[in-house]
Amino acid sequence: MLFLQCQQQPRVPSPPASAPPFRPRVAAAPLSVRVTGGRRGRQAVVAMASADARLAGIASSIRVIPDFPKPGIMFQDITTLLLDPKAFRDTIDLFVERYKDQGITVVAGVEARGFIFGPPIALAIGAKFVPLRKPKKLPGEVISEEYSLEYGTDKIEMHVGAVQANDRALVVDDLIATGGTLCAAVKLLERVGAKVVECACVIELPELKGRDKLGDRPVFVLVEADA
Repeated sequence: MLFLQCQQQPRVPSPPASAPPFRPRVAAAPLSVRVTGGRRGRQAVVAMASADARLAGIASSIRVIPDFPKPGIMFQDITTLLLDPKAFRDTIDLFVERYKDQGITVVAGVEARGFIFGPPIALAIGAKFVPLRKPKKLPGEVISEEYSLEYGTDKIEMHVGAVQANDRALVVDDLIATGGTLCAAVKLLERVGAKVVECACVIELPELKGRDKLGDRPVFVLVEADA
């Protein structure tokens, strides 16, 4: 199972009494990582001892909303991160620093919040940006991939010809939870012959074991949170 080792961070001030305190855990040291062999031959990205100081600011800028969109869900709200220019910039910079020399030719953003983080990463590393959208949102000919939900199924789609067989792809979303959407995104790109270099997310909910769906495909996250 892929994992990113957490680093303990300074205490974050508690939000108002109406919401339980959000205790973020820094999940990676993006500028100092090593790759080791994992169980069943999978790769495991393990953070080195020195976590990047920017991660604490990113983690503390994320708000948790209890019981949204339904009871029992602790919603990780990245809109508060977007209100903090430094935290937003640091988030983009950490991803850019990781991927700028990896030969990425396409950044694929998963609807909808992958559209926030994906384009600035793509511009900074000189890659094209491809939106992966919900059904019937793209006007041209599309290729689609179905994935399972708790009740029923859904699809993601991309334009035919947007990604080529020789492309090296980075998949970007704000969060990995159960992993269904990211898995569908990876399969969609692989069906047209692209090489998926990595999936990159701001937040992970490790209790939901989303990495299991992705198998040996690498995942990189900045912050871990409770589901």
